[in-house]
Amino acid sequence: MAFLQANNLKPSMSRRGNCHDNAGAESFFATFKKRVTQRKIYSTRNDAKTEIFNFIEMFYKPIKRHSHTGGVSPAQFEEDYFPRLVSV
Repeated sequence: MAFLQANNLKPSMSRRGNCHDNAGAESFFATFKKRVTQRKIYSTRNDAKTEIFNFIEMFYKPIKRHSHTGGVSPAQFEEDYFPRLVSV
């Protein structure tokens, strides 16, 4: 905890045993491992970066539907959400 305070950071979990705080991240990484990196060895770091970028920007964000965004993709959610924000 001292390290977090010294570096002006906040912990990602609200308290020990709260298993739902990181549910979104855990879901993403589970999908990522199954579809991208499972049983693969990349010949170069650039190959890995390219495949990771393509997964996130070409599939996960624009296409994959998520229950926490009301059953729409993150890209569709952002497209619907941001125009509704009122500027200050």
